[in-house]
Amino acid sequence: MRLWTAFLLTAALVSATPAVAQEADDDVGAAPSSGLVADAVPTAMARAVDGFIRPGYRDLVERTGALADHLRPLCHRPSPQSLARAKRAFSEVTAAWSRIEIVRVGPVLDDNRFERVLFFPDRKSTGLKQVQRILAENDETATIATSLRGKSVAVQGLGALEYVLFGTDADELLDAPDGFRCRYARAIAENLTSVAAELSAAWENPRGVQAAWKAPGPDNPLYRTEGEAATELLGILVHGVESLRDQRLRPVFAGAITPVPSAGHPRLAVYWRSGETMESVAGNARGLKALFDTAGMQALLPADKQSIADSIDIVFNDLIASADAVDQPIDKALMDPAERAKLLLVLRNANDLLQRLNMDFGAAIGLGAGFSFADGD
Repeated sequence: MRLWTAFLLTAALVSATPAVAQEADDDVGAAPSSGLVADAVPTAMARAVDGFIRPGYRDLVERTGALADHLRPLCHRPSPQSLARAKRAFSEVTAAWSRIEIVRVGPVLDDNRFERVLFFPDRKSTGLKQVQRILAENDETATIATSLRGKSVAVQGLGALEYVLFGTDADELLDAPDGFRCRYARAIAENLTSVAAELSAAWENPRGVQAAWKAPGPDNPLYRTEGEAATELLGILVHGVESLRDQRLRPVFAGAITPVPSAGHPRLAVYWRSGETMESVAGNARGLKALFDTAGMQALLPADKQSIADSIDIVFNDLIASADAVDQPIDKALMDPAERAKLLLVLRNANDLLQRLNMDFGAAIGLGAGFSFADGD
């Protein structure tokens, strides 16, 4: 599906008519744009890989490993201090993942790795029920990372681990030495470390996916042209903002996206039990901005369209600042007029950013105005 989407996007890129581009430029009194700066694409792709993707997965390996390390003493000799350290380590993993999870292409799509790290959204609480069943039945096969991996993706990632550490009766049940709940948590952390290591290894291989990213061309199995490669890179950003808006924020408003306080559906929010919802949203936004900046995507724009990147940078900063400003748990924020206003500002900034990436940046590098990266995906 993604290959077909990439084909459609690139077709739009190369087939945008000069007449349309001329008309758009005439509206603002500017000279016709030359479209995508193709020569800058390989450098942008290489910078994205070496400066953002590879470091992001290396950090995820380090954080998941540290989480597993903190869970071992918690299981053997539980104490309030060891539990607090384990919970802090969990938050550090969600922060690392929130930054790199925006890259929903490549090895993370193989073997359901994305869902193995985070099964979300959990529609109809299917995954939650599976986790609860494991805990109720004391399923010992879930306490061994290798056998846990053979189970549903919903019971082996961050969503499952959050419930184990922060869910009903967690503190009490985690206080038992070598208790089942803690050993299950440890297996999840070890499984997460394995998945993170696989992702890192795949991107570190110089003959693997990074080679395809760095050298678009007719013999490249992923990107035959610079246009296809640029489309993939911009598509990551567009899909990332859409996910932030449509999966992380909109559902919690329960359709009533108004300033009027309402209970909404806070339990549809990611990481609501651990209170990490808005930290994750801000992490997504920081990851998106880091990718845009690190890749040097401004260089893909023609000379007369450079101001588009400047405006995108401003909205990125606004989005991050607005997400950081929400300082109450999501359920309380929905009911507090001042906090709810902050949530609505995050939504507005996400909409603005999506418009500028999808319509302004996309059109400037040759995509027809109004073309959506979500079409066909």
